[in-house]
Amino acid sequence: MASVSAPAQASPASAANLQRGIVKMVLSGCAIIVRGQPRGGPPPERQINLSNIRAGVLARRAAQGQPDIKDTPDDPWAFQAREFLRKKLIGKEVCFNVEIKTALGREYGMVYLGKDTTGENIAESLVNEGLATVRREGIRGNNPEQARLCELEDQAKASKKGMWSEGGGTHTIRDLKYTIENPRNFVDSLHQKPINAIIEHVRDGSVVRALLLPDYYLVTVMLSGIKCPTFKREADGTESPEPFAAEAKFFTESRLLQRDVQIILESCPNQIILGTILHPNGNITELLLKEGFARCVDWSMAVYTQGAEKLRAAERSAKERKIRIWKDYVAPTANLDQKDRQFVAKVMQVVNADAMVVKLNSGEYKTIHLSSIRPPRNEGEEKNKDKDKRFRPLYDIPYMFEAREFLRKKLIGKKVNVTVDYIRAATGPGESTPAFSERTCATVTIGGINIAEALVSKGLATVIRYRQDDDQRSSHYDELLAAEARAIKNGKGLHSKKEVPIHRVADISGETQKAKQFLPFLQRAGRSEAVVEHVFSGSRLKLYMPKETCLITFLLAGIECPRSARNMPGGMQVAEPFSDQAMLFTKELVLQREVEVEVESMDKAGNFIGWLHIEGVNLSVALVENALSKVHFTAERSPYYKTLVSAEEQCRQRKEKIWANYEEKPVEEVVHLSEEKERVPNYRPVFVTEISDNLHFYAQDVETGAQLETLMETMRAEIAAHPSVEGSYSARRGDYCLAKFADGEWYRARVEKVESPAKVHVFYIDYGNREVVPSTRLAAMPPAFGTRTLPAQATEYTFAFIQVPLDEDARADVVDCIVRDIQNTQCMMNIEYSGASCPHVSIQFGDTKEDVGLGLVKEGLVMVDVRKEKHLQKIVTEYLNSQESAKSARKKWRLNGLHNIGAGGKGCNMQQMAPGNNSLPLSLVVGKLQP
Repeated sequence: MASVSAPAQASPASAANLQRGIVKMVLSGCAIIVRGQPRGGPPPERQINLSNIRAGVLARRAAQGQPDIKDTPDDPWAFQAREFLRKKLIGKEVCFNVEIKTALGREYGMVYLGKDTTGENIAESLVNEGLATVRREGIRGNNPEQARLCELEDQAKASKKGMWSEGGGTHTIRDLKYTIENPRNFVDSLHQKPINAIIEHVRDGSVVRALLLPDYYLVTVMLSGIKCPTFKREADGTESPEPFAAEAKFFTESRLLQRDVQIILESCPNQIILGTILHPNGNITELLLKEGFARCVDWSMAVYTQGAEKLRAAERSAKERKIRIWKDYVAPTANLDQKDRQFVAKVMQVVNADAMVVKLNSGEYKTIHLSSIRPPRNEGEEKNKDKDKRFRPLYDIPYMFEAREFLRKKLIGKKVNVTVDYIRAATGPGESTPAFSERTCATVTIGGINIAEALVSKGLATVIRYRQDDDQRSSHYDELLAAEARAIKNGKGLHSKKEVPIHRVADISGETQKAKQFLPFLQRAGRSEAVVEHVFSGSRLKLYMPKETCLITFLLAGIECPRSARNMPGGMQVAEPFSDQAMLFTKELVLQREVEVEVESMDKAGNFIGWLHIEGVNLSVALVENALSKVHFTAERSPYYKTLVSAEEQCRQRKEKIWANYEEKPVEEVVHLSEEKERVPNYRPVFVTEISDNLHFYAQDVETGAQLETLMETMRAEIAAHPSVEGSYSARRGDYCLAKFADGEWYRARVEKVESPAKVHVFYIDYGNREVVPSTRLAAMPPAFGTRTLPAQATEYTFAFIQVPLDEDARADVVDCIVRDIQNTQCMMNIEYSGASCPHVSIQFGDTKEDVGLGLVKEGLVMVDVRKEKHLQKIVTEYLNSQESAKSARKKWRLNGLHNIGAGGKGCNMQQMAPGNNSLPLSLVVGKLQP
């Protein structure tokens, strides 16, 4: 037995006044720690050793790193003595007096349970139970307290209590287990059942040392789901507490230290045992959070068995009150009004698998990002972009299409509840990260379903991991983590081990040859299902055809919609009035909706033309009814013509939108003008510079030829004086630049496509031809020579009154003839009527004034395109008569060949029609740049 009485060398101190305190901890059967009342922080504490008695020594583990020293076991009855005092004193108020204080500062005295000496004498109670012995050496006969202890010891011996019982007390020695061989199996074997325990030590507010009963495992337990401020050990061995670390530790100590508790061991990642401590007075985990002594921890929140939402609610309460560690807390949405934090909106577009455009009740549009989730992404995305400029994330990134479709089918056109969680500030571009504009991140629900959680649970998105101090996250972050865990467990979507889905979608937008092959199929199909992927303008859309798995550009038939602003060869074309309203109307009605389309024809650029229906509504008719479009004459042949004309007339009478300035003329005047109106030609000289394979051609106005020559001379002199560094120019699509042609001279050009630095597609804006050149043959265009100084001189036209042959051989014959006779020559041109992409013109030879198009008809190379405008009927009749003459003059084989498998002709000699025309061989003029 170890004596705890004053050593012989200690000198007795004078009698001290009676003092009071709360028992914090029982060190052994004869030593306790008493603390004062807390005032603004953890209170002072002192160790009091009981005078005149000794108790058994508790087991002690050998210091690590000293293999020669072994663990010391319990003395018999030592643990029972400690337990006797623990159950009697922990958390209770006691009074004590200090009889002796040694030179080393150890204090010895008498301890009484209660506020004065009338309470239970603790030393006497121990001796009476046979749990301590009296130190009889040096007993003073005049000390009644010592005499009383001796008397009680004799009675205990007589009654064979405690250590005086037979057997020596070996059965009272614990088999303490300081380590667990396989902690994870140990935790799993308990099946998260509460087990009895005693908290032996508190390291900090959220980490304790517990004695598991009845098997005496001594384990360190970290509270699941939270983390308190800790004590950091410095390099010199000292500890520096984080703010509120000492307060958090005291909070836990004062409630749990040496208390009887139950612990649920919940998990054991990386040899760390996570658990929840249950006490009759409450759950310490939730209390720590509620009082601002701890913060939630994502990585261990998932194993918390009592419900993670309780922890989030407790933390939220502390944040709102701004107490302790949250004293400087500012909520992510603190600067938002309540109406901006929560609102109901209609989903208009799914931008990406984690973003959507919604329409507020005010009519305002707002982009919303789903909080804390990341859409599917391709690790080789940037590489793919460099390799293939037609890289399409929606179809090429695995599961991106599925994610978008899930959101589209569930949300488009429906009202949702939006709760803003945080505003992610705009960020600039980094070395490996792109720039992002400000983002409003929110939780979106519909019918009680959290859309982000639904996406994650299907494996169509992943959850973003944050730094522990990053509070900008979803208000349902734990549900997202749980949903992701389920998706991983079930192998869904991104977490599946199966082959990733591949979407082979053919994009035939702008692919004229592919569109021609596809056109008959769509015409025969009648109404086909489609999804509107994009709206370029009120009447121009991009469609995804699910059954055909292709993307097409679709133009609405029968209407003439106001044109939006767009880049043209001559510069930016200004938007027509109400073009934006028309585009917005179309977007709201059909964007990302499932529709039906009827394809009637296609234009020269490979765009399909037809009618679009959504839920019984014809979009062309709807645009006309809302005064956002006019009826085009091509609608006359459609079954919707009467409906369109009727709707247009009503809008015209109401003078709505595009008809606001319409002035109706008297009937008599209209009739008179219609009778008198005739075609009045206004031919002007042009220089034909380029002819394309679809019978379109580019021409320069002769009047501005001198200006172009002057600009070219000045520009080339400037370049010669200040040559650009080869390879310094980085080409971007749509940019105007200078390009060096095969003749070694510089010309103005526009970049149309960039495949690689070695393959840049350029269009020579003053001559109309195209070329693929390396970037080393390109240079930046000085502003003094840009299109503001002189607009692009090559303007695109096509022939009026003739049909382009569908057969490639027949069309090649026509092109060959035209190239030989009018390319690089001066002609006379008259604009007859407008077209979808360029004006339709008639062109005459400069010397004979004979009509080139009419000559093609006479030779049986082309068919007549009949126009119904009254003022054109005279010239159309002339063309038709020439067509009939060609048929009767044994040139019918040519006309038949235009619609069959080949014309079989070798072309015509147009020089017979224009004597003296100095044409060049085809090999010399194609792509030639010369004024």
